[in-house]
Amino acid sequence: MHPIIRNTLAVVIGIIVGSIVNMQVINFGMSSVPIPDGVDPMNAIDWDLIHFATPFMAHALGTFAGAAVASFIAASYKKSFALIIGAVFLAGGITMVFIIPAPVWFITLDLVVAYLPMGWLGWCFATGISSFFSSRQN
Repeated sequence: MHPIIRNTLAVVIGIIVGSIVNMQVINFGMSSVPIPDGVDPMNAIDWDLIHFATPFMAHALGTFAGAAVASFIAASYKKSFALIIGAVFLAGGITMVFIIPAPVWFITLDLVVAYLPMGWLGWCFATGISSFFSSRQN
């Protein structure tokens, strides 16, 4: 497959996989620790501390999974494509800051830790997996 097509598919598939992981974590977290009746889920300022774990884990794991998949699929510049996934999800996180009011500590933690560092860790993970399987074939 031509490297440009493969790299383009890496980004598209990485975004899709990351989004699916993000939504599955949100769905699981909201069913495991539901927000109490009378609390607006679109206003995080009113949430109890435990309810912040779900969106943070969703953002971090979604970005990690998407970046790892993109890095694994990409023909070249694997680290760059993993960080592109991190940047795309960071843009989504910045958008959510304007949509859902949240405490400053959570916004800071989410934007600083859940996106670009997870993109980098996704690349590290994909590189390690690739190395592991390529060394086992010899």
